[in-house]
Amino acid sequence: MFKDRIDAGLRLSEKLQPLKNQNMVIMAIPRGGLPIGSIIAKALNAPLDVALSKKIGHPYQPEYAIGAVSLDDVILTNAQGISQRYIDEATVNIRKKLKERYHQYYEHRSPQKLKDKTVIIVDDGIATGNTLMATIRLIHKQMPTQIVVAVPVAPGSAIRKLEEMAEVDKVICLEVPHDFQAVGQFYEAFDQVSDKEAIQLLEESNLPRKTPG
Repeated sequence: MFKDRIDAGLRLSEKLQPLKNQNMVIMAIPRGGLPIGSIIAKALNAPLDVALSKKIGHPYQPEYAIGAVSLDDVILTNAQGISQRYIDEATVNIRKKLKERYHQYYEHRSPQKLKDKTVIIVDDGIATGNTLMATIRLIHKQMPTQIVVAVPVAPGSAIRKLEEMAEVDKVICLEVPHDFQAVGQFYEAFDQVSDKEAIQLLEESNLPRKTPG
């Protein structure tokens, strides 16, 4: 059980210390991953960015991800039997939302380049892992040196799926409970993170760091 995302971020930071001083980028899944990502970025002295992608939900079970869309790519993971027309229409609608979010998040800065870097993907927890799997494949196309997934809590089934991915080099998860139902049940405080808070965390994390002396 975690007090809140700050508590989870501090605990994850300790586990990630061996990676400090590598050429890395912390990629947070918006919006809940940003409070955790900002703490990890500070602890590891690394830049923070957001994974701007969104799942394509199944036409009859919207919560079930059949893939994910970024601004310039689409990855399908569980789309057998789904019409191309549905996928195309969903992609157009999702991209419209992503473009709006892109302009919000990158009003004063540009996205981090991931090529030849260690990428640590951070979220406040994983449920099925399907959306994250698609996001990982999108990030992998940018040719990072390695991909590490770091989360406070997830069910064993999701962790196994991620560990089996060729694109993933390491998975760090603090708690793997047997009675997993939802991410929020493992936090004492699990308030929604607004876009305004998320953007503020992102901008504060990437202010020029003062050097001692």
